[in-house]
Amino acid sequence: MPIIKGLETTFNTVYSEYDKWRPTYPKELYEDIFNLIVIDKLSNVLEIGIGTGQATSPLLETGCSLTAIELGDQLAEYSKEKFKKYEKFHVINTAFQNFECPANSFDLIFSASAFHWIPEKIGYTKVFDLLKSGGVFARFANHPYKDKIRNEIHNAFEKIYSKYMPGLLAGVEYSEENAKNRANIACRYGFTDISYKLYHRTRTFTANEYTRLLGTYSDHIAIEETTRKKFFDEIREAIDVNGGIITLYDTIDLQLARKP
Repeated sequence: MPIIKGLETTFNTVYSEYDKWRPTYPKELYEDIFNLIVIDKLSNVLEIGIGTGQATSPLLETGCSLTAIELGDQLAEYSKEKFKKYEKFHVINTAFQNFECPANSFDLIFSASAFHWIPEKIGYTKVFDLLKSGGVFARFANHPYKDKIRNEIHNAFEKIYSKYMPGLLAGVEYSEENAKNRANIACRYGFTDISYKLYHRTRTFTANEYTRLLGTYSDHIAIEETTRKKFFDEIREAIDVNGGIITLYDTIDLQLARKP
């Protein structure tokens, strides 16, 4: 199956669909961040990989100065326009690896469903350098799991994915052990006060809505267009013959770490 290289850039082609179908993050997650570090109009914050800003509004509402890094030029322009009312918001169209800024600049650095694109050593080392002493790194992501209650949906999807995307259908839900292991990465790069937390929710989609969501996933976008259409047609049919809806069970993980 033809796959485009450079999956981290594929979102740039579907920015409006991404903004419509990708979820935001729970209020409780931000409360946990703000319980660890006070963010206000005097704070300097960096977001790594803003995308279309699914995670950004609660930070901007604090009145902080927020600089967002975004690799995709169209995503960067979209977010710049989306949040233009915030005078202290700035977007820089570059890779985080190429971002230039003095050390000890930020009170908070956060990344939502984006930090996995950056090589671990490069990412954590640079975050540590950019944070002020006492500053916090918040890494979080959403991990959806397909309709775990209905085996018929799972069985149908396994057959379809084995045909079009073998080995890429998640077999197990994201676990607390996964979150713990991810949080502990920060230990290797000098961080302290390391913690993690999980949040849960469900989302329900019709067949058409669900394939539009799938159309915002990098590995699905990268499938050759004709093949992707056949793939999505079969996904829609599988949902329609099994009640017409699919429920996603989301696990959102938050890892927090402080620079001494």
